[in-house]
Amino acid sequence: MPSRPYPPSEGADNPLMEQLQRLGPVLWVIPLLVIALFAALTSYYTVQPEEEAVVKRFGRVIAINPPGLHFKLPLGVDRVQFVPTARVLKEEFGFRSGGGDARGQYIKNRTHRDESLMLTGDLKVIDVEWVVQFQIADADKFLHRARQPIQTLRDISEAVMRRVVGNSLGSDVLTEKRVQVATAARLELQDILNSFDLGIQINTIELQDVTPPDLVKPAFNEVNQAEQERERLINEAEKRRNQVIPRAEGQASQIIAEAEAYRAERVNRSRGEAGRFSAILTEYKRAPEITRQRLYLEMIDNVLPKAGPVYIMEEGANSPLPLLNLGQPLGGSTGGK
Repeated sequence: MPSRPYPPSEGADNPLMEQLQRLGPVLWVIPLLVIALFAALTSYYTVQPEEEAVVKRFGRVIAINPPGLHFKLPLGVDRVQFVPTARVLKEEFGFRSGGGDARGQYIKNRTHRDESLMLTGDLKVIDVEWVVQFQIADADKFLHRARQPIQTLRDISEAVMRRVVGNSLGSDVLTEKRVQVATAARLELQDILNSFDLGIQINTIELQDVTPPDLVKPAFNEVNQAEQERERLINEAEKRRNQVIPRAEGQASQIIAEAEAYRAERVNRSRGEAGRFSAILTEYKRAPEITRQRLYLEMIDNVLPKAGPVYIMEEGANSPLPLLNLGQPLGGSTGGK
């Protein structure tokens, strides 16, 4: 027979049984105290300033509480889910930025490149990296309208960006129309999320980096250089045109103004001469002889100063005699008077 770990007892004289009988009430109190302590620890919760608490009782939402200290039914009757409704969240596409000690690092692998490679409307392949910044507008809808709301947001955002880029020219997405592409994608993404009633509000969509794929970058750089050279030549031609055309227009205006002045001068002079002739004709009709004599004297007065020296040759004279010293100063005359 096996040996007993303790000496056999006779009837009620067993010391172990006597000890258990004495500690029986205390042993029932210990589980009750543990349950009471666990109930006390699970009967309250604290909501952080950037969060809201969704309280569920047997799976049904009974309250959405703001930041602060709150109480609930313990022992798992009420369950609480915290949702960061006041925090601006972001999702990155085509790359990942490091966090913690790796903050500032830029990670891009084959999986990320599959997100960012897109085909444009003019059949060019470009690498588009973008960031979606959003907030949770309704905590209840965010938790219960979709099984994976963040993944749903990522799928819709990628589909929308591919559609917007596919309807645009590659040169526009790479250069001056990046803001228009981001704005169009944000509006369309928000409309789709509203139709799904996910409780998400899109703040911004930012295109971080838009470049051609690595394999075509050399050819793309050559195209860019050619386009820049074309723009430079166009700008130089515009500069030359802006210099030549105003100068030519100024010269044309100057010639036209001079012609107008000459025309006005000739017309006025002709009118003056005509008026003078009419006045002389009137006087000539009144006194023909006097008028004729006056005209003759005026003509002689105008012609003789320009005629130079005048000589009168007499018959039989050996040398001419100066008659007038016209055009010479009086003090310098050497001829006879």
